[in-house]
Amino acid sequence: MLTSLAHVIVRRRWTVIALWAALTVFGVFSTIQVSDRWTSKTSVPGEPAYEAGQRSLQALGIGDRTPVVVVFHADGDISGSDEVEQAMERVAQASPRAFTSSFFTTANPVYLSQDRRTAFQMVYPAGEEGVYVTSNAEKLRATAAEGLPSGTTVDVTGRLALTEATQDGTQAGSGVLLEALVGGAGALVILLFVFGTLPAVLTPLVIALAAILNAFTLVWGVSYLTEVSAIVPFLIALIGLGLAIDYALVMLFRFRDELRDGSDVESAVVETMTHAGKSVMVSGSTVAIGLLAMILLPLPLLRGMGVGGMLIPLVSVLAAITLLPALLAVMGERVNHVRVMPRRLLDRGHGEDGAWGRWARFVLRRPVAVAAVGLVATVVLAGLGTQLKATETELSRFPGEATSTAISGRQVLADAGISPGVMKPLNVLVENGGDAEQVAQALRGVDGVVGASAPAAWRVGEASFVEAFPAVDGAAPGIGAIADRAKAALAGSDGTLTGLAAVDLDFQHVLFSTFPWIVGLVLLLTFVLLTRAFRSIVLAAKAVVLNVLSLGAAMGVVVFVFQQGHGSQLWDVGATDSIIAYVPVMIFAFLYGISMDFEVFMLSRMREAYDETGSTDKAIEVGLARTAKLVTSSALILMFAFIVLSTGPGFEIKSLAVGVAAGIIFDATVIRALLVPALMKLFGEANWWSPAWLDRFLPEPAVPGPRPHEVIDLSDALPGQREPAAPVPAATP
Repeated sequence: MLTSLAHVIVRRRWTVIALWAALTVFGVFSTIQVSDRWTSKTSVPGEPAYEAGQRSLQALGIGDRTPVVVVFHADGDISGSDEVEQAMERVAQASPRAFTSSFFTTANPVYLSQDRRTAFQMVYPAGEEGVYVTSNAEKLRATAAEGLPSGTTVDVTGRLALTEATQDGTQAGSGVLLEALVGGAGALVILLFVFGTLPAVLTPLVIALAAILNAFTLVWGVSYLTEVSAIVPFLIALIGLGLAIDYALVMLFRFRDELRDGSDVESAVVETMTHAGKSVMVSGSTVAIGLLAMILLPLPLLRGMGVGGMLIPLVSVLAAITLLPALLAVMGERVNHVRVMPRRLLDRGHGEDGAWGRWARFVLRRPVAVAAVGLVATVVLAGLGTQLKATETELSRFPGEATSTAISGRQVLADAGISPGVMKPLNVLVENGGDAEQVAQALRGVDGVVGASAPAAWRVGEASFVEAFPAVDGAAPGIGAIADRAKAALAGSDGTLTGLAAVDLDFQHVLFSTFPWIVGLVLLLTFVLLTRAFRSIVLAAKAVVLNVLSLGAAMGVVVFVFQQGHGSQLWDVGATDSIIAYVPVMIFAFLYGISMDFEVFMLSRMREAYDETGSTDKAIEVGLARTAKLVTSSALILMFAFIVLSTGPGFEIKSLAVGVAAGIIFDATVIRALLVPALMKLFGEANWWSPAWLDRFLPEPAVPGPRPHEVIDLSDALPGQREPAAPVPAATP
């Protein structure tokens, strides 16, 4: 199929280029249109807390957005201050249709500190949550500060205000454009050292541009079917940049090899498509399968990320096997012209003759020592990864400048001994005309709840709203037990627990009850795909196991840097003590596929070399030597893209980006350069084994070679056993 497609593309190369050019221009329009359709809502359809919040939005106009907390502090008793009371009234007037509560509207001392010098006002803004919805913290602070007496301060904090403080005012649109440009510049520098000629350097960037803009077109359509997270544009721009260049590198390396070996242009394109094109398709499939873990989750936020993310490798593969061959057919030998780097840095021959060839032969001589080094490094980091705490980060650990009103307001609350739970309260929607005050009274008796309030003004028709303040942060370890006790206290009433803390708990419950099963499905599908691609059960199983270990090591880096705080200051973040729940899921989804990319590139070349020679040692040497430069170049480009992503808004995306970047480099070095060749040497002929009955389901090799299951016994290849039986010599093509 790929061979026939290559011939068609060579003959219709200008038509293919014109079609891609038109689609890419339309992609610019799509990028503008889709910018208004991003969401940041953590929805959990079908779960009680989320559904109650949506009913509250319909009945009361509030309940979908997190509350804003206005904090006042005075030198004396603040409860009798007319100026503070008037300031709270101005805040309420500046927040149309919002529900507000304070000591002055309820006479409830829960809104005061024990020394009565600090008071807070709760403001539940009307309307839906959205990407471009802001807390208006500075505006509310200025409104409240008018006419306050000397010695009285006011700050505005809360979950949304603190999130804004971590982002330092970064806007999604400008942030994506800037980071894509920085990522492209970094990729350009790396490509200069990889290829050294202008056409070869610019071609991957052209493929990346086409893939990114066309991915935005497809995501625009997807946004009408499911929620698409505001993180997706960053993923498309930067992961698309990395993957598209990654696939273009595979094709360009093979095309230049074919030209170097004397093939004419059309034959070089056909051979490139037949071999490298197949590797690209398998690689794209493994990335897509990894993202399947997110698509199958019954959580729109992650499903949208998964769908948006899956489009990246699919469009990148399509561009690599259609647009790129057309460009290669047009350029031909000119791909090696217009040298822009010193001649001594240019690639002059096959990898076996260079440093990677020498490294491959060293691994073949010392496989046990090399494998031991790789395993120790992997086990240490993977062991650290088992300490990962996947939950919402406590608000006290949100980073930000101390001068920010959100940060200073949080500190005033803490200094006054007021529970951080006021920033993420447990809310209750009371329906069917139920007694809200009775519900509040029941919540006051719950262990772990420091107070509850049901203002009379918070009633519209048959529905009313109640707020309860937990004694701990809404993401602290004990919040689950408090929420469970609150639900028990509401049993038999017309009240349903809601609010961000309750929704987050439902989100985590759904996520972690389904994700392990989905991971199992992803591993199984990958195993089947790789068994068919490599025609070996052993290679497929080893690839899956090593990928899981690589993921564990990446999680270890995230734990060490962000959860424990060793070096997180580089990103202006302190120790978070936990990692937001969806970040490990996204690291798995993206890193699993990218790591499998490297495995496919390397093992495909090893399988091809083995089919040609019948020698495992030769396959390891050729496969490692000829793909190591490709893998390391791809890893550097992808790593740089994710490092750039780590400068994006929000500290959650920083841990995601750094985790994937570290995982990519670890995988390209420790896993692919140490463990893969060393373990293959130790396994010997067992690498190529598959049961005889499986042959009829596997494709025939491009070059006829030995049938491993016919000539060896598995025990022959195990370390410490006798030498493996000699393979049957490869048949002459």
